[in-house]
Amino acid sequence: MSVPSSLPASSAADPIAKLREAVVQTRGPSTPSLPFGIGLMDERLASGGVDGAGLHEFAAASSSLNDDAAVTLFLAGIAARFAADARQTVCWAMTAFDLYAPGLEQVGLGPDKLLYAQGRKDVDVLAIAEDALRDGSLACVIAEVKSADMTATRRLQLAASDGQTPMLLYRRHRTRDRCPLSSPSSAMTRWRIGCAPSERLPWPGVGRAHWQVELVRQRNGDPFSLELEACDAKGRLALPATSGDRAAAPRRADARDSAISRAA
Repeated sequence: MSVPSSLPASSAADPIAKLREAVVQTRGPSTPSLPFGIGLMDERLASGGVDGAGLHEFAAASSSLNDDAAVTLFLAGIAARFAADARQTVCWAMTAFDLYAPGLEQVGLGPDKLLYAQGRKDVDVLAIAEDALRDGSLACVIAEVKSADMTATRRLQLAASDGQTPMLLYRRHRTRDRCPLSSPSSAMTRWRIGCAPSERLPWPGVGRAHWQVELVRQRNGDPFSLELEACDAKGRLALPATSGDRAAAPRRADARDSAISRAA
């Protein structure tokens, strides 16, 4: 009895390759990542920036109001750059409306760019965010919750991919001693933001705010931590000048005029 020869590898692989190509075509063009414009960050991010069709999670370094404000403005700056086109808007969903509009506007996210949505519980906010993502017409979706399990984050990631819309999920502190990012998640990136001492000025006063930005986890990449200058009037971050040449370092024209008010 003769043993039939095995099929060529190419013939077995062709149907799989065609199937993968068909799946890519049905998804349509992918949304490009949004780079931060800072080489030390973008070169360490697997996607070269904030993936425009994925879920990204953020938490404050502590339960203090200062760190809470830093995360809020960090999110607002990213959203402002996603919505740089005059026709684009951002949906911000939460259970308690406590955003400080002048602070958001100082990082480039004005009231004309925002659609607010409020739910009674976290599950309502997550449902709002999922519907907004699947609509596909928004520049970005932000949601603030204290609890989101693995199933909820998996649904948000799928909705972001289907709607080709970035999802920024702010995981707020439930207890003082436990980081919200300690629970598992389907997010593509997970960030922890905290305040750092501001820079010295040549005259008495408060310098531009500094943040400690930590990428806790990312798909296909390593974590890292950087100290950065807070968002300017267009939502852009910057590397701080070194202490030795800070006075002579070139600065953006609008850097001093963009002192960020705290967003509670």
